[in-house]
Amino acid sequence: MNTERPDLPEPKVPHDPTGLNLARTVARSVGARRRRRTPTKRSTDPQVSGARPDDRDPKLLSAAVDDLVRAKGWSTDINVHTLLARWPLLVGPVNAAHSRPEAYADAVLIVRTDSTAWATQLRMMAPQLVALLNEHLGDGTVSRVAIRGPDAPSWKKGRRAVRDGRGPRDTYG
Repeated sequence: MNTERPDLPEPKVPHDPTGLNLARTVARSVGARRRRRTPTKRSTDPQVSGARPDDRDPKLLSAAVDDLVRAKGWSTDINVHTLLARWPLLVGPVNAAHSRPEAYADAVLIVRTDSTAWATQLRMMAPQLVALLNEHLGDGTVSRVAIRGPDAPSWKKGRRAVRDGRGPRDTYG
């Protein structure tokens, strides 16, 4: 009879303090399950990765982003915008202080300037700028540089704005 705890039933096997009998019982039960399993055929499932590296293996984030950029065809646009981020190195610090690249689409770079004088200055530099950009990015990446002057002020403000016609500018030259 269990004198320490009367509510527990009497054990059928005497207690083994080393735990060796318990280990043997567990090993037998695990081994029995393994033996009962029928061997399965190894499948050539494409979802299972093997010992050799393939595209499904983990990779660095930079390599994954490079693969995405290459797959989507964004490499030219990214290279152009990376180079245009260094605008002062391309046109010089003085010209860069009065101009900024505004857009790139269909091999045309659009540049906005502070004044018409700076626009004229950059128009004279446009062929050299196209050659320099194509040297860094590859031939045909930039076919033309379109230089635009400052935005003109709008005359369509206020209560007395003229909807039809040119308004107060119609008497200019």
